[in-house]
Amino acid sequence: MWLPKLGILTAYVVLGVTVTLSADEKDCFCKLKGEVDDCSCKIESLDSFNNLKIFPRLHSLLNKDYFRFFKVNLKRPCPFWGDDGRCALRDCHVDKCSEDQLPPGYKESKQEENKYTKEAQEQLHTDCKEQKELGGIDKTISSEDRESFKSWSKYDDAQDNFCELDDDNSADMEYVDLTLNPERYTGYKGESAWRIWRTIYQENCFKPDTPVPGYGPAEARGAEGKALQSGLDLMRSLKGMCLEKRVFFRMISGLHTSINVHLSAKNYLPAANGYGKGTWGPNVEEFQKRFDPETTNGEGPQRLKNLYFTYLVELRALAKAAPYLEQEDFFTGDEKEDNETRNAVKDLLKIIKSFPDQFDESRLFQGNNKEAQQLKEEFRQVFHKVYRIMNCVGCQKCRLWGKVQTQGMGTALKILFSGDTMGPDSTVDAQQKKNFQLRRSEIVSLFNAFGRLSTSIKEVDVFRQLIKEKDST
Repeated sequence: MWLPKLGILTAYVVLGVTVTLSADEKDCFCKLKGEVDDCSCKIESLDSFNNLKIFPRLHSLLNKDYFRFFKVNLKRPCPFWGDDGRCALRDCHVDKCSEDQLPPGYKESKQEENKYTKEAQEQLHTDCKEQKELGGIDKTISSEDRESFKSWSKYDDAQDNFCELDDDNSADMEYVDLTLNPERYTGYKGESAWRIWRTIYQENCFKPDTPVPGYGPAEARGAEGKALQSGLDLMRSLKGMCLEKRVFFRMISGLHTSINVHLSAKNYLPAANGYGKGTWGPNVEEFQKRFDPETTNGEGPQRLKNLYFTYLVELRALAKAAPYLEQEDFFTGDEKEDNETRNAVKDLLKIIKSFPDQFDESRLFQGNNKEAQQLKEEFRQVFHKVYRIMNCVGCQKCRLWGKVQTQGMGTALKILFSGDTMGPDSTVDAQQKKNFQLRRSEIVSLFNAFGRLSTSIKEVDVFRQLIKEKDST
Protein backbone atom coordinates (compact mmCIF):
# COMPACT_ATOMS: atom_id res chain seq x y z
CA MET A 1 0.00 0.00 0.00
CA TRP A 2 1.37 3.37 -0.99
CA LEU A 3 1.92 6.27 1.36
CA PRO A 4 -0.88 8.84 1.24
CA LYS A 5 -0.09 11.61 -1.22
CA LEU A 6 -1.22 14.49 0.98
CA GLY A 7 1.25 17.32 0.90
CA ILE A 8 5.03 17.25 0.59
CA LEU A 9 5.82 15.32 3.77
CA THR A 10 4.67 11.92 5.01
CA ALA A 11 5.20 10.70 8.58
CA TYR A 12 5.00 7.36 10.35
CA VAL A 13 6.34 5.86 13.56
CA VAL A 14 9.42 3.61 13.70
CA LEU A 15 10.31 2.08 17.08
CA GLY A 16 8.53 4.90 18.85
CA VAL A 17 10.23 7.63 16.81
CA THR A 18 8.32 9.68 14.26
CA VAL A 19 10.07 9.52 10.89
CA THR A 20 9.19 12.09 8.24
CA LEU A 21 9.78 11.41 4.57
CA SER A 22 9.86 13.98 1.82
CA ALA A 23 8.10 13.35 -1.48
CA ASP A 24 11.42 12.25 -2.99
CA GLU A 25 11.96 9.63 -0.28
CA LYS A 26 8.62 7.88 -0.23
CA ASP A 27 8.94 5.35 -3.04
CA CYS A 28 10.81 2.06 -3.40
CA PHE A 29 13.46 3.52 -5.70
CA CYS A 30 14.37 6.71 -3.84
CA LYS A 31 17.87 5.44 -2.96
CA LEU A 32 18.64 3.95 -6.37
CA LYS A 33 20.75 6.87 -7.49
CA GLY A 34 24.25 8.11 -6.82
CA GLU A 35 27.07 5.96 -5.45
CA VAL A 36 26.63 2.47 -4.05
CA ASP A 37 27.59 2.44 -0.35
CA ASP A 38 31.29 1.64 0.28
CA CYS A 39 31.92 1.75 -3.49
CA SER A 40 32.67 4.44 -6.06
CA CYS A 41 30.28 3.02 -8.65
CA LYS A 42 27.16 4.99 -9.62
CA ILE A 43 23.88 3.04 -9.62
CA GLU A 44 22.77 4.67 -12.87
CA SER A 45 25.84 3.42 -14.76
CA LEU A 46 25.49 -0.02 -13.20
CA ASP A 47 21.87 -0.26 -14.35
CA SER A 48 22.86 0.46 -17.93
CA PHE A 49 25.89 -1.82 -17.84
CA ASN A 50 23.96 -4.77 -16.45
CA ASN A 51 20.73 -4.46 -18.39
CA LEU A 52 22.31 -3.82 -21.78
CA LYS A 53 25.56 -5.79 -21.65
CA ILE A 54 25.68 -8.34 -18.83
CA PHE A 55 22.12 -9.65 -18.53
CA PRO A 56 21.64 -10.69 -22.19
CA ARG A 57 24.95 -12.58 -22.24
CA LEU A 58 24.36 -14.27 -18.89
CA HIS A 59 20.82 -15.26 -19.84
CA SER A 60 22.16 -17.09 -22.89
CA LEU A 61 25.20 -18.57 -21.11
CA LEU A 62 23.26 -20.04 -18.19
CA ASN A 63 21.19 -22.10 -20.61
CA LYS A 64 24.33 -23.98 -21.69
CA ASP A 65 24.59 -27.55 -20.38
CA TYR A 66 27.64 -26.80 -18.24
CA PHE A 67 25.73 -24.24 -16.19
CA ARG A 68 22.28 -25.86 -16.33
CA PHE A 69 23.15 -29.02 -14.44
CA PHE A 70 23.97 -28.58 -10.76
CA LYS A 71 24.90 -31.52 -8.53
CA VAL A 72 23.48 -31.08 -5.06
CA ASN A 73 22.40 -32.91 -1.91
CA LEU A 74 18.94 -31.68 -0.90
CA LYS A 75 18.59 -34.30 1.85
CA ARG A 76 21.20 -33.02 4.29
CA PRO A 77 19.64 -32.55 7.73
CA CYS A 78 19.36 -29.17 9.40
CA PRO A 79 22.31 -28.88 11.81
CA PHE A 80 20.68 -26.26 14.05
CA TRP A 81 17.17 -27.48 14.93
CA GLY A 82 14.87 -30.41 14.44
CA ASP A 83 12.66 -30.89 11.42
CA ASP A 84 9.81 -28.37 11.75
CA GLY A 85 7.92 -29.46 8.69
CA ARG A 86 8.31 -29.38 4.95
CA CYS A 87 6.50 -27.42 2.29
CA ALA A 88 3.73 -29.62 0.91
CA LEU A 89 2.86 -27.34 -1.99
CA ARG A 90 3.37 -28.66 -5.50
CA ASP A 91 5.60 -25.74 -6.50
CA CYS A 92 8.07 -26.56 -3.70
CA HIS A 93 9.07 -29.79 -5.46
CA VAL A 94 12.36 -30.14 -7.37
CA ASP A 95 12.53 -32.34 -10.45
CA LYS A 96 15.75 -34.37 -10.46
CA CYS A 97 17.57 -35.51 -13.60
CA SER A 98 17.72 -39.12 -14.73
CA GLU A 99 21.05 -40.27 -16.16
CA ASP A 100 19.77 -40.30 -19.73
CA GLN A 101 18.98 -36.57 -19.42
CA LEU A 102 22.58 -35.66 -18.56
CA PRO A 103 25.29 -34.53 -20.98
CA PRO A 104 27.51 -37.43 -22.10
CA GLY A 105 30.50 -36.30 -20.05
CA TYR A 106 28.53 -36.47 -16.81
CA LYS A 107 27.47 -40.09 -17.19
CA GLU A 108 30.92 -41.59 -16.95
CA SER A 109 31.94 -40.68 -13.42
CA LYS A 110 30.28 -40.90 -10.03
CA GLN A 111 33.46 -39.98 -8.16
CA GLU A 112 34.74 -36.85 -6.47
CA GLU A 113 36.64 -34.68 -8.95
CA ASN A 114 38.19 -31.30 -8.37
CA LYS A 115 37.31 -30.24 -11.89
CA TYR A 116 35.19 -31.74 -14.69
CA THR A 117 37.45 -31.31 -17.71
CA LYS A 118 38.16 -33.27 -20.85
CA GLU A 119 41.57 -34.18 -19.44
CA ALA A 120 40.00 -35.35 -16.19
CA GLN A 121 37.66 -37.66 -18.07
CA GLU A 122 40.53 -39.12 -20.11
CA GLN A 123 42.54 -39.75 -16.95
CA LEU A 124 39.49 -41.44 -15.45
CA HIS A 125 39.56 -44.07 -18.18
CA THR A 126 43.30 -44.74 -17.81
CA ASP A 127 43.67 -44.77 -14.06
CA CYS A 128 40.48 -44.35 -12.05
CA LYS A 129 42.16 -44.78 -8.68
CA GLU A 130 44.80 -42.16 -9.32
CA GLN A 131 42.18 -39.78 -10.71
CA LYS A 132 40.23 -39.97 -7.46
CA GLU A 133 43.34 -39.24 -5.41
CA LEU A 134 44.65 -36.37 -7.50
CA GLY A 135 41.45 -34.83 -8.86
CA GLY A 136 42.74 -33.90 -12.30
CA ILE A 137 46.31 -32.90 -11.36
CA ASP A 138 49.01 -33.79 -13.90
CA LYS A 139 49.97 -37.45 -13.34
CA THR A 140 53.64 -36.71 -14.00
CA ILE A 141 54.14 -34.93 -10.66
CA SER A 142 56.52 -36.50 -8.17
CA SER A 143 55.45 -38.38 -5.06
CA GLU A 144 56.74 -35.50 -2.93
CA ASP A 145 54.61 -33.00 -4.85
CA ARG A 146 51.71 -35.40 -4.57
CA GLU A 147 51.97 -35.38 -0.77
CA SER A 148 52.32 -31.60 -0.80
CA PHE A 149 49.13 -31.35 -2.81
CA LYS A 150 47.27 -33.51 -0.31
CA SER A 151 48.43 -31.24 2.49
CA TRP A 152 47.40 -28.16 0.52
CA SER A 153 44.00 -29.67 -0.25
CA LYS A 154 43.31 -30.23 3.44
CA TYR A 155 44.44 -26.70 4.21
CA ASP A 156 42.22 -25.30 1.47
CA ASP A 157 39.16 -27.10 2.79
CA ALA A 158 39.83 -25.84 6.30
CA GLN A 159 41.00 -22.30 5.61
CA ASP A 160 39.93 -20.96 2.22
CA ASN A 161 36.43 -22.29 1.62
CA PHE A 162 33.53 -20.21 2.83
CA CYS A 163 31.05 -23.07 2.35
CA GLU A 164 30.87 -26.67 3.48
CA LEU A 165 30.52 -28.11 -0.01
CA ASP A 166 28.42 -31.20 -0.55
CA ASP A 167 30.37 -34.45 -0.81
CA ASP A 168 30.30 -35.53 -4.44
CA ASN A 169 30.66 -39.17 -3.32
CA SER A 170 27.46 -39.09 -1.26
CA ALA A 171 24.67 -41.38 -2.47
CA ASP A 172 22.26 -38.48 -1.89
CA MET A 173 23.91 -36.27 -4.52
CA GLU A 174 21.68 -35.71 -7.54
CA TYR A 175 21.84 -33.61 -10.68
CA VAL A 176 19.21 -30.90 -11.07
CA ASP A 177 18.46 -28.99 -14.25
CA LEU A 178 18.23 -25.42 -12.97
CA THR A 179 16.37 -24.22 -16.05
CA LEU A 180 13.54 -26.68 -15.33
CA ASN A 181 13.37 -25.64 -11.67
CA PRO A 182 13.23 -21.83 -11.86
CA GLU A 183 13.36 -19.74 -8.72
CA ARG A 184 9.90 -18.31 -8.14
CA TYR A 185 7.20 -17.86 -5.52
CA THR A 186 6.17 -21.24 -4.10
CA GLY A 187 3.89 -20.22 -1.23
CA TYR A 188 6.50 -21.28 1.35
CA LYS A 189 6.05 -18.83 4.24
CA GLY A 190 5.17 -18.60 7.91
CA GLU A 191 7.27 -19.44 10.96
CA SER A 192 9.41 -22.06 9.22
CA ALA A 193 10.40 -19.67 6.41
CA TRP A 194 10.95 -16.63 8.62
CA ARG A 195 12.99 -18.67 11.06
CA ILE A 196 15.68 -18.95 8.40
CA TRP A 197 16.21 -15.21 7.96
CA ARG A 198 15.67 -14.46 11.65
CA THR A 199 18.44 -16.91 12.51
CA ILE A 200 20.75 -15.45 9.89
CA TYR A 201 20.25 -11.88 11.09
CA GLN A 202 20.14 -12.52 14.84
CA GLU A 203 22.74 -15.23 15.24
CA ASN A 204 24.91 -15.32 12.14
CA CYS A 205 25.33 -11.72 11.09
CA PHE A 206 27.99 -9.65 12.82
CA LYS A 207 26.63 -7.90 15.89
CA PRO A 208 26.84 -4.11 16.26
CA ASP A 209 29.99 -2.85 17.98
CA THR A 210 27.79 -0.80 20.30
CA PRO A 211 24.30 -1.64 21.61
CA VAL A 212 21.40 -0.54 19.42
CA PRO A 213 18.00 0.21 20.97
CA GLY A 214 15.59 -2.55 20.09
CA TYR A 215 18.28 -4.95 18.84
CA GLY A 216 17.52 -8.63 19.30
CA PRO A 217 14.34 -10.70 19.23
CA ALA A 218 11.11 -8.72 19.17
CA GLU A 219 9.05 -11.14 21.21
CA ALA A 220 5.89 -9.07 20.93
CA ARG A 221 5.94 -9.35 17.14
CA GLY A 222 5.00 -12.22 14.90
CA ALA A 223 7.48 -14.45 13.10
CA GLU A 224 7.85 -12.07 10.17
CA GLY A 225 8.22 -9.11 12.51
CA LYS A 226 11.08 -10.77 14.40
CA ALA A 227 13.07 -11.41 11.24
CA LEU A 228 12.34 -7.92 9.96
CA GLN A 229 13.23 -6.33 13.28
CA SER A 230 16.63 -8.02 13.40
CA GLY A 231 17.43 -6.86 9.88
CA LEU A 232 16.28 -3.31 10.60
CA ASP A 233 18.33 -3.01 13.78
CA LEU A 234 21.46 -4.26 12.05
CA MET A 235 20.94 -1.98 9.07
CA ARG A 236 20.63 1.05 11.35
CA SER A 237 23.86 0.10 13.14
CA LEU A 238 26.04 -0.13 10.01
CA LYS A 239 27.78 3.16 10.67
CA GLY A 240 29.08 1.73 13.92
CA MET A 241 30.62 -1.28 12.22
CA CYS A 242 34.02 -1.66 10.63
CA LEU A 243 34.19 -1.92 6.83
CA GLU A 244 34.47 -5.71 6.82
CA LYS A 245 31.33 -6.18 8.92
CA ARG A 246 29.42 -3.65 6.81
CA VAL A 247 30.45 -5.57 3.69
CA PHE A 248 29.21 -8.83 5.21
CA PHE A 249 25.84 -7.41 6.21
CA ARG A 250 25.28 -5.64 2.90
CA MET A 251 26.05 -8.85 1.02
CA ILE A 252 23.55 -10.84 3.09
CA SER A 253 20.96 -8.07 2.75
CA GLY A 254 21.61 -7.93 -1.01
CA LEU A 255 21.11 -11.69 -1.28
CA HIS A 256 17.87 -11.44 0.72
CA THR A 257 16.72 -8.59 -1.51
CA SER A 258 17.55 -10.49 -4.69
CA ILE A 259 15.51 -13.49 -3.54
CA ASN A 260 12.56 -11.24 -2.66
CA VAL A 261 12.74 -9.58 -6.08
CA HIS A 262 12.63 -13.00 -7.76
CA LEU A 263 9.62 -14.06 -5.71
CA SER A 264 7.82 -10.85 -6.69
CA ALA A 265 8.81 -11.07 -10.36
CA LYS A 266 7.87 -14.75 -10.76
CA ASN A 267 4.65 -14.74 -8.79
CA TYR A 268 1.63 -16.90 -9.50
CA LEU A 269 -1.13 -14.81 -11.05
CA PRO A 270 -4.54 -16.56 -11.16
CA ALA A 271 -6.51 -16.52 -14.39
CA ALA A 272 -8.44 -13.25 -14.83
CA ASN A 273 -11.80 -15.01 -14.99
CA GLY A 274 -11.03 -17.14 -11.94
CA TYR A 275 -10.99 -20.31 -14.00
CA GLY A 276 -8.29 -22.19 -15.83
CA LYS A 277 -4.55 -22.13 -15.42
CA GLY A 278 -2.89 -18.99 -14.12
CA THR A 279 0.42 -17.50 -15.23
CA TRP A 280 3.76 -16.54 -13.64
CA GLY A 281 4.69 -12.90 -13.78
CA PRO A 282 5.44 -9.67 -11.89
CA ASN A 283 3.24 -8.92 -8.88
CA VAL A 284 3.47 -5.18 -8.19
CA GLU A 285 1.62 -5.44 -4.87
CA GLU A 286 4.03 -8.10 -3.63
CA PHE A 287 7.01 -5.97 -4.63
CA GLN A 288 5.59 -2.94 -2.83
CA LYS A 289 4.91 -5.01 0.28
CA ARG A 290 8.58 -6.04 0.41
CA PHE A 291 10.22 -2.73 -0.55
CA ASP A 292 7.88 0.22 -0.07
CA PRO A 293 9.07 2.53 2.76
CA GLU A 294 5.72 2.38 4.54
CA THR A 295 5.52 -1.43 4.73
CA THR A 296 9.21 -1.84 5.67
CA ASN A 297 9.65 0.88 8.29
CA GLY A 298 11.50 2.95 5.72
CA GLU A 299 14.16 0.31 5.02
CA GLY A 300 12.96 -1.12 1.69
CA PRO A 301 14.86 1.34 -0.53
CA GLN A 302 18.12 0.62 1.32
CA ARG A 303 17.58 -3.10 0.80
CA LEU A 304 17.34 -2.50 -2.93
CA LYS A 305 20.56 -0.50 -2.79
CA ASN A 306 22.29 -3.40 -1.05
CA LEU A 307 21.38 -5.56 -4.05
CA TYR A 308 23.67 -3.41 -6.17
CA PHE A 309 26.46 -3.74 -3.61
CA THR A 310 26.28 -7.55 -3.67
CA TYR A 311 26.26 -7.46 -7.46
CA LEU A 312 29.48 -5.41 -7.47
CA VAL A 313 31.21 -7.83 -5.09
CA GLU A 314 30.44 -10.85 -7.27
CA LEU A 315 31.22 -8.90 -10.44
CA ARG A 316 34.67 -8.19 -9.00
CA ALA A 317 35.18 -11.88 -8.13
CA LEU A 318 34.52 -12.87 -11.74
CA ALA A 319 36.92 -10.19 -12.98
CA LYS A 320 39.62 -11.39 -10.60
CA ALA A 321 39.08 -15.04 -11.54
CA ALA A 322 39.04 -14.29 -15.29
CA PRO A 323 42.61 -15.54 -15.98
CA TYR A 324 41.70 -18.81 -14.29
CA LEU A 325 38.26 -19.20 -15.88
CA GLU A 326 39.57 -18.39 -19.36
CA GLN A 327 41.67 -21.58 -19.10
CA GLU A 328 38.71 -23.73 -18.07
CA ASP A 329 37.49 -26.43 -20.48
CA PHE A 330 33.81 -26.34 -19.41
CA PHE A 331 33.68 -29.97 -20.42
CA THR A 332 30.35 -31.76 -20.85
CA GLY A 333 31.30 -34.23 -23.58
CA ASP A 334 29.60 -32.29 -26.37
CA GLU A 335 32.52 -30.77 -28.27
CA LYS A 336 30.46 -28.23 -30.24
CA GLU A 337 28.56 -26.99 -27.19
CA ASP A 338 31.71 -26.90 -25.04
CA ASN A 339 33.46 -24.72 -27.60
CA GLU A 340 30.46 -22.37 -27.70
CA THR A 341 30.46 -22.20 -23.90
CA ARG A 342 34.17 -21.36 -23.73
CA ASN A 343 33.74 -18.55 -26.25
CA ALA A 344 30.65 -17.22 -24.48
CA VAL A 345 32.45 -17.19 -21.12
CA LYS A 346 35.43 -15.35 -22.58
CA ASP A 347 33.11 -12.78 -24.16
CA LEU A 348 31.29 -12.23 -20.85
CA LEU A 349 34.53 -11.95 -18.89
CA LYS A 350 35.87 -9.41 -21.38
CA ILE A 351 32.80 -7.23 -20.75
CA ILE A 352 33.06 -7.70 -16.98
CA LYS A 353 36.73 -6.68 -16.93
CA SER A 354 35.88 -3.54 -18.89
CA PHE A 355 33.70 -2.15 -16.10
CA PRO A 356 35.71 0.74 -14.62
CA ASP A 357 34.41 0.90 -11.03
CA GLN A 358 35.26 -2.52 -9.63
CA PHE A 359 34.75 -3.32 -5.95
CA ASP A 360 38.10 -2.97 -4.16
CA GLU A 361 38.64 -5.98 -1.91
CA SER A 362 42.18 -4.82 -1.08
CA ARG A 363 40.69 -2.36 1.43
CA LEU A 364 39.47 -5.26 3.57
CA PHE A 365 41.44 -6.97 6.36
CA GLN A 366 44.15 -4.33 6.54
CA GLY A 367 46.01 -2.93 9.56
CA ASN A 368 47.48 -5.14 12.27
CA ASN A 369 48.14 -8.48 10.56
CA LYS A 370 47.13 -10.66 13.52
CA GLU A 371 43.87 -8.79 14.07
CA ALA A 372 43.15 -8.73 10.34
CA GLN A 373 43.62 -12.50 10.06
CA GLN A 374 41.44 -13.06 13.11
CA LEU A 375 38.67 -10.91 11.60
CA LYS A 376 39.02 -12.69 8.26
CA GLU A 377 38.61 -16.06 9.96
CA GLU A 378 35.59 -14.78 11.87
CA PHE A 379 34.15 -13.53 8.58
CA ARG A 380 34.67 -16.97 7.03
CA GLN A 381 33.16 -18.85 9.96
CA VAL A 382 30.06 -16.64 10.09
CA PHE A 383 29.41 -17.10 6.38
CA HIS A 384 30.01 -20.82 6.77
CA LYS A 385 27.09 -20.92 9.23
CA VAL A 386 24.86 -18.95 6.86
CA TYR A 387 25.51 -21.54 4.16
CA ARG A 388 24.70 -24.41 6.52
CA ILE A 389 21.38 -22.76 7.43
CA MET A 390 20.26 -23.36 3.84
CA ASN A 391 19.94 -27.04 4.79
CA CYS A 392 17.13 -25.97 7.14
CA VAL A 393 14.90 -24.52 4.42
CA GLY A 394 11.67 -26.51 4.29
CA CYS A 395 10.78 -25.82 0.65
CA GLN A 396 12.90 -28.03 -1.60
CA LYS A 397 13.04 -25.55 -4.48
CA CYS A 398 13.85 -22.69 -2.08
CA ARG A 399 16.58 -24.85 -0.54
CA LEU A 400 18.03 -25.58 -3.97
CA TRP A 401 18.31 -21.92 -4.93
CA GLY A 402 19.43 -20.93 -1.43
CA LYS A 403 22.32 -23.39 -1.71
CA VAL A 404 23.17 -22.28 -5.26
CA GLN A 405 23.26 -18.60 -4.34
CA THR A 406 25.06 -18.89 -1.00
CA GLN A 407 27.62 -21.30 -2.49
CA GLY A 408 28.12 -18.88 -5.37
CA MET A 409 28.65 -16.03 -2.92
CA GLY A 410 31.03 -18.18 -0.89
CA THR A 411 32.98 -18.97 -4.05
CA ALA A 412 33.20 -15.25 -4.82
CA LEU A 413 34.61 -14.61 -1.33
CA LYS A 414 37.08 -17.46 -1.77
CA ILE A 415 38.29 -15.83 -4.99
CA LEU A 416 38.49 -12.32 -3.55
CA PHE A 417 40.50 -13.43 -0.53
CA SER A 418 42.77 -15.87 -2.37
CA GLY A 419 45.66 -13.42 -2.16
CA ASP A 420 48.10 -13.12 -5.05
CA THR A 421 47.54 -16.58 -6.54
CA MET A 422 45.15 -15.14 -9.11
CA GLY A 423 43.93 -11.84 -10.39
CA PRO A 424 43.82 -9.50 -13.40
CA ASP A 425 47.59 -9.15 -13.52
CA SER A 426 48.40 -12.81 -12.94
CA THR A 427 48.91 -15.59 -15.44
CA VAL A 428 47.56 -19.08 -15.10
CA ASP A 429 50.16 -21.81 -15.16
CA ALA A 430 50.59 -25.25 -13.61
CA GLN A 431 51.92 -23.87 -10.35
CA GLN A 432 49.02 -21.45 -10.00
CA LYS A 433 46.50 -24.21 -10.66
CA LYS A 434 48.16 -26.09 -7.82
CA ASN A 435 47.73 -23.10 -5.54
CA PHE A 436 44.12 -22.39 -6.43
CA GLN A 437 41.35 -24.60 -7.69
CA LEU A 438 37.61 -24.43 -8.12
CA ARG A 439 35.37 -27.46 -8.26
CA ARG A 440 32.84 -27.65 -11.04
CA SER A 441 30.00 -27.03 -8.58
CA GLU A 442 31.73 -23.85 -7.41
CA ILE A 443 32.02 -22.52 -10.96
CA VAL A 444 28.40 -23.38 -11.76
CA SER A 445 27.12 -21.77 -8.56
CA LEU A 446 29.33 -18.69 -9.04
CA PHE A 447 27.87 -17.92 -12.46
CA ASN A 448 24.31 -18.80 -11.49
CA ALA A 449 24.47 -16.70 -8.31
CA PHE A 450 25.70 -13.74 -10.33
CA GLY A 451 22.97 -14.49 -12.86
CA ARG A 452 20.34 -14.20 -10.12
CA LEU A 453 21.68 -10.80 -9.07
CA SER A 454 21.82 -9.62 -12.67
CA THR A 455 18.24 -10.76 -13.24
CA SER A 456 17.13 -8.99 -10.05
CA ILE A 457 18.55 -5.67 -11.21
CA LYS A 458 16.81 -6.14 -14.55
CA GLU A 459 13.53 -6.94 -12.75
CA VAL A 460 13.84 -3.87 -10.52
CA ASP A 461 13.79 -1.79 -13.68
CA VAL A 462 10.68 -3.66 -14.84
CA PHE A 463 8.92 -2.90 -11.54
CA ARG A 464 9.98 0.73 -11.76
CA GLN A 465 8.18 1.03 -15.09
CA LEU A 466 5.10 -0.90 -13.91
CA ILE A 467 4.71 1.24 -10.80
CA LYS A 468 5.18 4.42 -12.85
CA GLU A 469 2.40 3.27 -15.17
CA LYS A 470 0.20 2.38 -12.21
CA ASP A 471 0.67 5.79 -10.59
CA SER A 472 -0.12 7.59 -13.84
CA THR A 473 -3.54 5.95 -14.16
